[in-house]
Amino acid sequence: MRFRSIFTNSAGILVSRIFGFVRDLLTASVLGANIYSDIFFVAFKLPNLFRRIFAEGAFVQSFLPSFIASKSRSVFAVAVLIRFFLFLMGASLLVTIFSEEITKLIALGFSDEAVAAAAPLVAINFYYLDFIFLVTFLSALLQYKEHFATTAFSTALLNISMITVLVLYRHDAPRTIVYALSFSVLIGGVLQLALHLWMAGRKGFCRMLAGGFAYLGKRRGESEKELKRFSRRFFPSVLGNSTAQLSSFIDTWLASFLVSGSISYLFYANRLFQLPLALFATAASVALFPTVSKLLKRGLVDEAKAESKRVFWLLVGLLGGATAIGIVLSYEIVELLFERGEFDGTDTQNTSAVLMMYLAGLVPFGLAKLFSLWLYASQRQAEAAKIAAKSLGFNILFSLLLIAPMEAPGLALASSLSGWILLFLTLKAVGREIFLDIMRSKYAPLSLVFIAVCTLSAWGIKVVVDAYL
Repeated sequence: MRFRSIFTNSAGILVSRIFGFVRDLLTASVLGANIYSDIFFVAFKLPNLFRRIFAEGAFVQSFLPSFIASKSRSVFAVAVLIRFFLFLMGASLLVTIFSEEITKLIALGFSDEAVAAAAPLVAINFYYLDFIFLVTFLSALLQYKEHFATTAFSTALLNISMITVLVLYRHDAPRTIVYALSFSVLIGGVLQLALHLWMAGRKGFCRMLAGGFAYLGKRRGESEKELKRFSRRFFPSVLGNSTAQLSSFIDTWLASFLVSGSISYLFYANRLFQLPLALFATAASVALFPTVSKLLKRGLVDEAKAESKRVFWLLVGLLGGATAIGIVLSYEIVELLFERGEFDGTDTQNTSAVLMMYLAGLVPFGLAKLFSLWLYASQRQAEAAKIAAKSLGFNILFSLLLIAPMEAPGLALASSLSGWILLFLTLKAVGREIFLDIMRSKYAPLSLVFIAVCTLSAWGIKVVVDAYL
């Protein structure tokens, strides 16, 4: 296992998240937690949901194996590029035309006035998805060359763009600020794309894609067959990789029925939750996936277990520590990062309660990412999709049961409970023998960390439940 790749991804994610926290800090200070912040977060939610699904594995886990196996890689790559980009452009135009209807679906609890205010912003923000697909496509090609740095660090450009706008427009009316923020999202997408195009050119991919365009017509029949095989892997992979993101999206949708500010509490808390998940679990899974895929394809199961074993115990220690620190210091963390300007003590208390509930699911979501790689590497995308669908179903059920008594923290707790179900079902699919072999290690005493985290999570849940019931 190349730990250098993990640390490169982690460093890039850390830099991006530092800028992201600066962005969130400024957003909380300038907008606070009110109807205007809710409107922007709703508008940004849809493209951000698809960005996370694309960027955190679904596309790469389907495209890269198909690209490697293709007889004409340049033609296959161009065929995928054209098909996806035309589809996303069409979707963007539909969102623009039916922006109010889309906004109502995202936030059913919004009043007519809030929907009318949010609809144009939803349309603007959705075009970011067109840019981020091109970025993800190029990043998949760069991963083929085992180059991770450009993609890892480029996300910071989006946050830098939004920070710049918040600083420039901080004294303007809230409506002006949310419009400026929406356009800054598109500027961030352009900057990310420009950086990837530059690196792709240096790696020779621009010439390769030009050749693919030239020969596409001559090899259309062959490319269609490869596209069908790719599609059969891609769509189950999307569902399999999107459980945490869809859970967060459902939280936002249901929170629109709660008091003003609830969507913002969930957003700020989820941002904190996503930091260790991305910094450790996502970074490790991105770097580990090519290695495990190659080893399993060659039948070297024991070697694949050995690579997974080291990463497993690394994640147990890091995610467990992050969970413990986050639950114990949830109030202080939110207060330090966000409590200033329009974000007051009540907002801090509500956000910290939501954060504690999200953190109860940090370990299972992180470990599920690791073990799901075995399913994707074995081309069992459909099985992974079924597991994700079951987990998502439980999340919806728990959300409906907990939203009334616990409000926003109940939605976060529902997400965490579904994470434990996701981990259980994933381990069951991977196999008891593989899991136990990975568990057997000189690092086994770290299992005490896992037990301690479970105990601390239960305590945190009890504290919040007692406060609401």
